[in-house]
Amino acid sequence: MQFLQILSRKPGKLEMLFQIPFCQKQFPYSCLATSACIYSKKKKANSYEQVDQEKYKNLVYSVTSYKTSAQTPETIFEEDNLLYGPPDKHRPPAKAGTKTPKNWVPLINPNKRIPPLNSDSNLPRKIMLQKMKMPSVTHILQQTLSPQQVFYLERWKQKMIVELGKDGFEKYTKNLFLQGELFHSALESIFLSEEMAVKEKSEDGVISGYLSSVEHVLEDISEVKALESGVHHETLQYLGLVDCVAKYRGQLCVIDWKTSEKPKPFLKNTYDNPLQVAAYIGAINHDTNYDFQVRCGLIVVAYKNGSPAHPHFMDPDLCSQYWNKWLLRLEEYMDRN
Repeated sequence: MQFLQILSRKPGKLEMLFQIPFCQKQFPYSCLATSACIYSKKKKANSYEQVDQEKYKNLVYSVTSYKTSAQTPETIFEEDNLLYGPPDKHRPPAKAGTKTPKNWVPLINPNKRIPPLNSDSNLPRKIMLQKMKMPSVTHILQQTLSPQQVFYLERWKQKMIVELGKDGFEKYTKNLFLQGELFHSALESIFLSEEMAVKEKSEDGVISGYLSSVEHVLEDISEVKALESGVHHETLQYLGLVDCVAKYRGQLCVIDWKTSEKPKPFLKNTYDNPLQVAAYIGAINHDTNYDFQVRCGLIVVAYKNGSPAHPHFMDPDLCSQYWNKWLLRLEEYMDRN
């Protein structure tokens, strides 16, 4: 030690020391580096070294070698099994089966015969709604609303009464019905080519916005077969009034015209209207007054401000789904009465 201190006082002497061999075999440079450990502080014990390396050798290896070996699903499952034990054999809950009506009747009438076209086939049917002891489609749907639907409907009503007052709310609802009737009447005139009648009705501005709203939809409608015509289902014993039956882009549809002050861009925004359309389709197909069958539906939502209407097309599969839902609502109504 004293020898090294003396050399350190003279520059260049320490460098010479390592150039001169102490013996026949020359010591490597690392020999001095390891000898320096004598003067370093004692290493702090690593707590991980106390872990049973043999027991967890697979896990330790996979963690320490992640840079050179990619994990696979098998190794991940092995690690999870080692850490958490074997996985429980959990089965996903079974999907609730779709409720089927007890008294199921097909949407399409297999026994209905379609006669050949006659000379009057181009004239739309307009059958008066017979006063029978049958509930209407609208009444059945109103009487079988879900508690959630009733809640939101009542909340909307109370909100409107607060804003308009009771008398104001009654006047508001009457105007809505009146506008709907005028709108349907104007559409009927358009399909019957009564242009003068439409012009007179649209001049007051009450329904001009609705008519402008549906202009682009009317371009896709042809071959009108029924207008404001009564229908009844002879087997299920219910009736209704169909707005229109015509071809929409080549597909024969039951068309339901709706007015709205708020946009309804999706079919789900129309609430129970698809069930109503499906009910009318089934009634037409089982009504002897009509010598044709319908497989599709169309709900057209027109807007008072004239913005483009939203047409919601219902293909045969969608109509069948809503037909089953309608049958369930009909059964619920019959059970209550």
